[in-house]
Amino acid sequence: MKIVSIGGGPAGLFFSILMKKMVPDAQITVHERNRPDDTFGWGVVFSDETLDNIHEADPESLDEIARSFIHWTDIETYYRGSCVTSTGHGFSGLSRKRLLNILQDRCESLGVELLFESDVADLDAVSDGADLVLAVDGVNSFIRDRHADVFKPTLDWRRCRFSWLGTTKPLDAFTFVFAEGEHGLFQAHAYPFEDGLSTWIVETREECWRAAGLDQTTEEETARYCTDLFAPWLDGHLLLNNRSLWRSFPTVRCERWYHDNIVLMGDAAHTAHYSIGSGTKLAMEDAIALRDAFVEHAGRPTEQILAAYQDARHVDVLKTQKAAQTSLEWFENSARYLRQDPHRFQFNLMTRSKKITYDNLQLRDPALVETVTERFRVEEDAPKDSDGNASPPMFAPYRLRGMTLANRIVVSPMCQYSATDGTVDDWHLVHLGSRAMGGASLVITEMTNVSADGRITPGCAGIYSDEHVAAWRRITDFVHASTPAKIGLQIAHAGRKGSCAHPWEGRDVPLTEGGWSTIGPSPVPFEDDWPTPREMDRADMERVRDEFVRATERALEAGFDLLEVHMAHGYLLSSFISPASNRRDDEYGGPLVNRMRWPLEVFDGVRAAWPEDRPISVRISATDWVPKDADGLTGDDAVAVARLLQEHGCDLVDVSSGGNTPESEPIYGRMYQVPFAERIKYEVGVPVMAVGAILGADHANTVLAAGRADLVCMARPHLRDPYLTQRAASELDYPDQWWPGPYLAGRPARPTS
Repeated sequence: MKIVSIGGGPAGLFFSILMKKMVPDAQITVHERNRPDDTFGWGVVFSDETLDNIHEADPESLDEIARSFIHWTDIETYYRGSCVTSTGHGFSGLSRKRLLNILQDRCESLGVELLFESDVADLDAVSDGADLVLAVDGVNSFIRDRHADVFKPTLDWRRCRFSWLGTTKPLDAFTFVFAEGEHGLFQAHAYPFEDGLSTWIVETREECWRAAGLDQTTEEETARYCTDLFAPWLDGHLLLNNRSLWRSFPTVRCERWYHDNIVLMGDAAHTAHYSIGSGTKLAMEDAIALRDAFVEHAGRPTEQILAAYQDARHVDVLKTQKAAQTSLEWFENSARYLRQDPHRFQFNLMTRSKKITYDNLQLRDPALVETVTERFRVEEDAPKDSDGNASPPMFAPYRLRGMTLANRIVVSPMCQYSATDGTVDDWHLVHLGSRAMGGASLVITEMTNVSADGRITPGCAGIYSDEHVAAWRRITDFVHASTPAKIGLQIAHAGRKGSCAHPWEGRDVPLTEGGWSTIGPSPVPFEDDWPTPREMDRADMERVRDEFVRATERALEAGFDLLEVHMAHGYLLSSFISPASNRRDDEYGGPLVNRMRWPLEVFDGVRAAWPEDRPISVRISATDWVPKDADGLTGDDAVAVARLLQEHGCDLVDVSSGGNTPESEPIYGRMYQVPFAERIKYEVGVPVMAVGAILGADHANTVLAAGRADLVCMARPHLRDPYLTQRAASELDYPDQWWPGPYLAGRPARPTS
């Protein structure tokens, strides 16, 4: 077997080691453009988990690497004149040069041919006759570019600049420094990697970098500027340069990683931001996964093996990239957190990528979590529990106008498609009543429509007749009489997404019998094969506005505590807001302020009809998840929408996403919509409710303690467990959670010390 590696970084070297061990007579050649003792950058860092993977693949390499390691367990954050330390973490560092030398020596001992100062320009010449070609030529891979039509790469150049510096300042922890200078915020990511040397990466927003004149500096001038800026934390030590050019970080993704006998690995295939220390990890774990594919699929054609490699590996890479991207975006926007308490700031920093959560950090560093929980209690003016302790954040009360919630947990609206002509029944009583008994402080009904032709399906709930009021009153009376929970009504009109069959009869399929005509801002169907909605004229707008107002009056009569106006997910109000569905050229189309004109008119009517002492929330779609060059809502739009809603008297923004176009490609993941809510909270200053893949109490406490939202809304977790809040209270030993009297016999006993 003949293997050619174009690039002599960790991915190419480590795979060569693993394959040479597996196939000793393989002919493996590594082409590296630099000399063996050249390297750029300073140290690299590994987590304990990554080290376990390397050890299993090649104990000899890890043993030699381990002899060069510096190990530490703490993370120190310098911020606003304070230093907060978190302990219980495991990291190891060594110089990048030393790592490469170890892998080079191991390759040579196994008989791998290493060709240094071999800058490959003619791929065909060096790969002639090769069974496998490793394209490990880095982030600027010429091989990837040559076959871009196959690999389909995307490079997302980010908005910060960074310089990879070193220092003689000895460190004994992973160190973050947030330095506010005259030109803005600069932040350092620093860690030790050998005796007397540490990595010190300086990062700042592009506009700060330019304001400081750093776009005009040499490497030496950069080092001097940053030494002066970080002098209070360097203790007289200097920052050192080594090809420490200012760069933008590109997030690289490729749709396909292989072509014929060529495979992309490492940074050529995918990048992950240095703030989670993942570049070398990804490269070496790529090597392990590719070796595993050759073992598992031995004897099959090379291209099939490479396809199997991508199938097996891509999910783990996506997870790492998702965590890294969330971390990257946190650092891009870290200036927004500069008013946070130092301990809550540290917690926010620690949980930024969502890989560490409240419960996880409680195991690693219980003292920090205890302090953060107390700071949250004080800042939120929450009482201590009956034991005299600060309760976990999810149990803190919250007030909106005249409504006080017992805790921060909300049952999200979930369509049940079980009403008859809009009238809810025993199903809805049990569904909503059981979740109110389960301990959530606020239960919001499913999308409830303001007219019969505003329903999604024939089974959708309504609030457009006196019969509906009586049916809803039965439910609100039960909730108020039997539980301390509050109950809210979400009112909506389906617009162009109406007149559909029940989901279990075929999701998003228009009715073939018994349907009704739909309306929208423009005569554009949601799907190409759906009926075209009628474009609304001014008379339609006034009619539907008045239907929302009458629904509001009926909601008050029905006894609801909160009203939520549904402006998300592609339903009528949402379809006016999104350019993906609003193609009008009059005063209700075009720029966002025009697209918001009629939704705000509806909101104003609702607000005027709803009592002053009762709150109104609005659910919005923060993004349409479409490419930048496509028509759709963006995070910037979400901020503008929230600001307009706040100006018109909205008390709470319920931040969801998507639903306006079938072209949406959401990037799912744990708590994936929380960053949109967080941005609105900080940039607009309006209370926000986070929703979307928040999977339970641990996630809720993480979101709240970090200051990312004010309330946490959960749907599917409450379908699985209506008593989610009560269960969490028992597991977290919170003593004051309400239980229904008839159920007290089943309440778990508190642990005894």
